[in-house]
Amino acid sequence: MRPSNIPSPSLPPSPLATSQPMPSRKTMREWLLPLSGRSTARAVILLCTDYALLTLLLCATVLLDAWWARILCGAVAGLVIGRLFIIGHDACHQSLTSHRKLNRWLGRIAFLPSLTAYSLWDLGHNTVHHGFTNLKGVDFVWAPLTLDEFRALSPTGRLLQRLYRSGWGPGAYYFVEMWWKKMMFPSRSDLGNRQSHIFTRDCLMVTAFAGLWLGALAMAAHAMQQSMVLTVLAGFVVPLFVWFNLMGFVIYGHHTHVRVSWHNERTAWQRAQPFVTTTVHLTFPLKAGALLHHIMEHTAHHLDMSIPLYRLKDAQARLEELLPGRIVIQPFSAAWYFRTARACKLYDFSRHCWTDFSGNATSKPAAVHG
Repeated sequence: MRPSNIPSPSLPPSPLATSQPMPSRKTMREWLLPLSGRSTARAVILLCTDYALLTLLLCATVLLDAWWARILCGAVAGLVIGRLFIIGHDACHQSLTSHRKLNRWLGRIAFLPSLTAYSLWDLGHNTVHHGFTNLKGVDFVWAPLTLDEFRALSPTGRLLQRLYRSGWGPGAYYFVEMWWKKMMFPSRSDLGNRQSHIFTRDCLMVTAFAGLWLGALAMAAHAMQQSMVLTVLAGFVVPLFVWFNLMGFVIYGHHTHVRVSWHNERTAWQRAQPFVTTTVHLTFPLKAGALLHHIMEHTAHHLDMSIPLYRLKDAQARLEELLPGRIVIQPFSAAWYFRTARACKLYDFSRHCWTDFSGNATSKPAAVHG
């Protein structure tokens, strides 16, 4: 029986041939309306389940005897932090439940273990990234530099870009360029004229949570006569290290591909239907995407942010059925990932292609929408 807040489905449209023009975003969202229903009970159960799992894993980083088992539990805790973040991400989009105030508080609670300030994420992600996906100069998420911009960097800046784009540096990218600069200590230019008291409050909440987390680990280590260094390493440093790397990898995989274009001119960007063409559906064997609450079904999410995480799989399948050949679907493999990292270093907006750090084209020129 379908929940009452899910609209009755209309007659399904037939799949569109690639020769037909891309429908409007409004039309495509109408296709997915039957999948936009939200369940408060399901949302709360997901949040409580993941918090309970995180608590058990963090307790294990203190209670277990073998150092490697404690580190392993800390690493798995980092994955669970990612799951909680995705729940908070849905709440921030107001897609987790049907209640706006409840979403705001559930989102803040879910974001705490990832040390994410809710209001700053709302500004940078909902307003900027989703509003202007892959528009250079506005969207800052894995925005590629041009050859001239890269050459104008300091030696340290060029070294950082080589690390970020090497395939080994997504965690460093997220930690430095997004979390540190945008999510915890944003500049005045990032905030504009917006009132800062809500940002300050959320940052203080996150900082206090980090302090309580570290304090609890220190007290537990003392009570158990455990090594303080190992306890903090396993119960705090390792989970956050895994989380930052996981997050950097996920957002890189969402929007970086030789078939995904960037734009530096708003009119051409709008014509390119960026809500569909700038995202990648990264698939994994053994249905491993479910471990991350289906956030890799990312095209459907960018098209319609109101679809809750527990309906994204069906929404993505529906979209791919109706737009065959239009959506970038990429089976994940280490070989593909590092090929992409080698190819997608810089972007040439005059040739509409990715390049290496010397400016040599590494992808086919993208179609220009006139």
